[in-house]
Amino acid sequence: MTPQALADLRRAAEVPETALISEADAVARDLAAAFDGDPMFEWFMKTGGGRDRARFNLFRFLLRETAIPAGWALRPAMGGGASVWIPSMRMGPSRWWEELRSLPVILAATGLARLDRMSAMRAAMEKHHPAERPHLYLWLLGVRPEAQGAGVGSRLLRAGLDRADAQGLPVFLETATTRNVALYRRHGFEVLAEYRARADAPLSWAMWREAGVG
Repeated sequence: MTPQALADLRRAAEVPETALISEADAVARDLAAAFDGDPMFEWFMKTGGGRDRARFNLFRFLLRETAIPAGWALRPAMGGGASVWIPSMRMGPSRWWEELRSLPVILAATGLARLDRMSAMRAAMEKHHPAERPHLYLWLLGVRPEAQGAGVGSRLLRAGLDRADAQGLPVFLETATTRNVALYRRHGFEVLAEYRARADAPLSWAMWREAGVG
């Protein structure tokens, strides 16, 4: 990516657009690239060939079936990264037919050998997700590798937090990436819990930010 293209991407990330359902594939491509090598994805994704395609399909399914219908995805006009936000008021336990529909996509991502890892991760996330107060859930935040470290993610985060503050809502997130903890702290988040989904799982941090802080 040229310096000019990176500068344009940073400016666009300051005023991101809300992705339409028709743009779910483009958002999924950016997130699939961003999360290549993520500790949690490395833990539950299958080994061998087809991982990149399976990761893209997983993000596309999540965006089309949950994230965009229930919340919103913010992205620069030219793409390159995205943040995905869901109001807690629109979240709830999955119904059996939703679980059945998602199973082929999840199995393609984990393989049979690591399906139990996905289940353990989801159970741990549900256990540590606060349910007592309405909030926005920052489900995903990712920037393509060639644009990482240039402030694009911070700008996407700031734009989403401004929307949360305007609504008077706190924000909750999880991360399994150590360097992200410091980034989120700079934006007013505090660690609620550190946990592992299983003994062999990467360490995860559950974080919370009150409205108007940071």
